[in-house]
Amino acid sequence: MQLAGENDAAAFEIIFDRHVDAAYALSRRMCGTPGLAEDVVQEAFLSIWRTAARYDPARGSVRAWTLGVVHHRAVDALRRAGVHERRRASDEGIEESLEAPDRTDAIAIRGSEAKKIKAALQELPAEQRQTIELAYFGGFTHVEIAEITGAPVGTVKGRMRLGLQRLRGSLAGWEAIA
Repeated sequence: MQLAGENDAAAFEIIFDRHVDAAYALSRRMCGTPGLAEDVVQEAFLSIWRTAARYDPARGSVRAWTLGVVHHRAVDALRRAGVHERRRASDEGIEESLEAPDRTDAIAIRGSEAKKIKAALQELPAEQRQTIELAYFGGFTHVEIAEITGAPVGTVKGRMRLGLQRLRGSLAGWEAIA
């Protein structure tokens, strides 16, 4: 990163090669479409090239920093897309054509589900919660999670298994109600 911060293209190419697959996987999972995911990754790596000198190894690994940049760019892209879609829907009058009770019920159910899952996740030990969040919300493999957390792959798999067992137990009673 230090060489990339000094505009060494070969050093940046190594960083790109090491992290582009994980960056694209995260972007694809967040954005949903390949085209937008590719745009996000391209913007992220351009930003990394421009700001490589600001990287501080004391704050985390290069992979974590890179994925953080990708995450922020994906969120920005999704916000821009959401604003654009809302404008278009409003302009076309689609919002008025949908029945409010259907939309409200669906939103309420999704919100209730999300609250239950978040509460169940918060009950987990920090290591198990982090592992599950990286896998399911970040799209990382066990090996990638091991690299990010610095834990052995076997430990990551164990945390995942134990965390999912606890989640199943926490949510088992809720499934019968829903």
